[in-house]
Amino acid sequence: MSVSAILTNKQEKGGCGSMEIRPFKALRFDEKVVGNAGNCIAPPYDVIDTAQQERLYEKSEYNIVRITKGKTTPHDNDGSSQYTRAAEFFKAWIEKGVLKQDSAESIYAYVQDFELAGVQLRRFSFIALAKLEEFGKIVRPHERTLDEPKIDRLKLLRATAANFGLVFMLYEDKKKIADKIIEKTAAQKPLIDFTDEQNVRHQLFAITDSKNIEAISDMMRDKSCIIADGHHRYETGLTYYKETKNPAAAYQMMAFTNLCHEGLVCLATHRLIGGLENFDFKKLIAGVKADFEVTQYRFNSPAGKAQARQKMLVQMKTEHGNNKNAFGIYGRDGAFYVVVLKNNKAMDSMAPDMSKDWRQLDVSVLQKLFFEKVMGIDEKSVAAEKNIEYVKDMPDAVDESIARIDSGRKQIAFFMNPVTREQLKKVTDAGERMPQKSTYFYPKAFTGLTINKF
Repeated sequence: MSVSAILTNKQEKGGCGSMEIRPFKALRFDEKVVGNAGNCIAPPYDVIDTAQQERLYEKSEYNIVRITKGKTTPHDNDGSSQYTRAAEFFKAWIEKGVLKQDSAESIYAYVQDFELAGVQLRRFSFIALAKLEEFGKIVRPHERTLDEPKIDRLKLLRATAANFGLVFMLYEDKKKIADKIIEKTAAQKPLIDFTDEQNVRHQLFAITDSKNIEAISDMMRDKSCIIADGHHRYETGLTYYKETKNPAAAYQMMAFTNLCHEGLVCLATHRLIGGLENFDFKKLIAGVKADFEVTQYRFNSPAGKAQARQKMLVQMKTEHGNNKNAFGIYGRDGAFYVVVLKNNKAMDSMAPDMSKDWRQLDVSVLQKLFFEKVMGIDEKSVAAEKNIEYVKDMPDAVDESIARIDSGRKQIAFFMNPVTREQLKKVTDAGERMPQKSTYFYPKAFTGLTINKF
C-alpha cells in the first residue's frame, strides 16, 4: 500500500475538521535535459515585472515564466492566448522529458538561505498536497483578494490542469516536528540548488521515508493554517474544483512554514501616493494633528537629510516596539515626519464592525484615519490602486521612495512598520482579513520547484 493510501485511511478514520496533507510525485525539471534547473525556476507570477519577465525568458527556453506569466500579443484571442500557449509549452515539455515525474511519493523539504540587515537567516518549509477547505477554522485568509488576478489564474488552471506556483501557508508547532525532519533531510544532496537575483539560495530535498511523512502528516492533523501568500491561487483552486469535480483537484500544492520558526520574516510594505488633485501637504499634516502626535525632523543639506531620515526610522521602530501606531511621512517640504496615534478610540467610530485587534493594525489606522478621513481615498480606490503604489521594504526601498517624491513622480510617501506574528494570528483568529498588502513575507517561495499535474 502506498504512503498516500495509508494516510488517506488514517485521515478518513480521523474524521473531519483537520488539515489533511499527503505526499505526491512531483513533476520537476530534468537537469539532464535542461542543464541547471535553477535557470528554469521563477518568482511568483505576481511579483514579476516586464523587465524581469524578459530576463527569465532569456535565461532558459524552459523557464516556467512561459507558463505562469507568458508574454501576450496584440492578436491574442480566446483561441490563441498566453493560456493556450502555456498549455502547449506544458504538454511539449512533458513529452520531451524536460519535466519528469519523480518515482517516489515525497513531501519536499524547501530550504531558503538569505541575508537581511547583515544577518544570515534560513527558512524551512515543506511542500505537500493539501486538501482544499472553505475558509473557516482550518484555513484562514489574512488579506483581501481582487477579482482580476483570480480570473487570470483560473484561465491558466483551466488550460493546464496543474499547480505550478505554491500557496504559502503558516501553521504553529512549538515542538518543531517538521523543522527537525527538514534539518536532517537538508544534510543530503539537494535535488535543486540555485541562488536568485536577490542572493537568496533555494534548495529542494525529497522526504521519502514513510515514518517522516507520517510524522509530518500526523502533526498537521490538528493544525489551523493561515494563508501567508497565494490567496488568489487558493481561491482559484476552490473554484476550479467546484467546476470540474475532479477528485485530484481537491488537493492543491502548498508550502508550509512553522510560525515558530526563527527564519520566518515578515517585512513592511510602504505606500506611495500620487495623482491627487489640489493636494496640499501642509494641510494634510495639519489635518492629522487631531488624532496624531506629529514629530518633525527638518533638514537643509544632503547630510542633514540623511540624519533626519535616520531619526524618522529610529523613532518609528521605537514606537512600534512600544505597541504604538506610528508612520513615517515624507512629502518634499524639507522635513521627515513621524506621526503617532494618540488614542486608539479614534478608530472605534471609523471601523465599528471590526475587532479591536484589526483596529490596532498600523495598516488599518492608515487606511481609516489618513486615507479615508483626511485624504478622501476610500477602500474602493485603494483596492483599484488608483492613487496608491506599494513598495516592499527591501534595502533600497526607503531611498527609492524618497527619490520618487523628490522627482515629483509621487506626492507623498508613508513608511510603515511590519505586521507582527501575534497581530497576524489574532486578526485571522477573529475571522477577519487585513487591508491588502499588509504583509510581505520574505523571501518569496519560488515557482517551478515542484509541479502538481491533476
